[in-house]
Amino acid sequence: MSENKTGVLGGFKEFLMRGNVIELAVAVVVGAAFTNIVNAVVKGVINPIIGAFGTQNLDQYSTCLTTCVKKGGEYTDGVYILWGSVISAAITFLITAGVVYFLMILPMNKWKARQDAKKPVDDTPLEATEVELLTEIRDALIAQRNGSAAEHIAPQKTHTSTSTSQNSQSSQN
Repeated sequence: MSENKTGVLGGFKEFLMRGNVIELAVAVVVGAAFTNIVNAVVKGVINPIIGAFGTQNLDQYSTCLTTCVKKGGEYTDGVYILWGSVISAAITFLITAGVVYFLMILPMNKWKARQDAKKPVDDTPLEATEVELLTEIRDALIAQRNGSAAEHIAPQKTHTSTSTSQNSQSSQN
């Protein structure tokens, strides 16, 4: 029973120590912290620039699909599409994605490419293809049956080429 627990705990530890899990955890933490910065940039810089053409609060941009009634500064009746908040969220997403790509992903990819270039080239031969393996098996079977595969295959090739040249000569006559 203790071996099973050690195996399970060992497997869990191995899972946690994989590079992908750790990278994902770091990405989530950095992304959560970075969200506040992006939201501040959108509210403090982007919204005022857009506000030069309208209102600074993008959440106020909306469209009413049915008869809308405004009581005390708020809409009480009707169906609203709040497209301003969608634009604000899209801007926040684009800024976040751009910063993550250009400041995190791109440098990491360049670093990995440099690390891969420093690794020695693997000179091990490639695995044989299925056709090559079948050819080797055929040659081994022929060698078992007739003695030497080289003696048997070479005459076949020359015999085929000789008979082909004889056929072409006879067809010309």
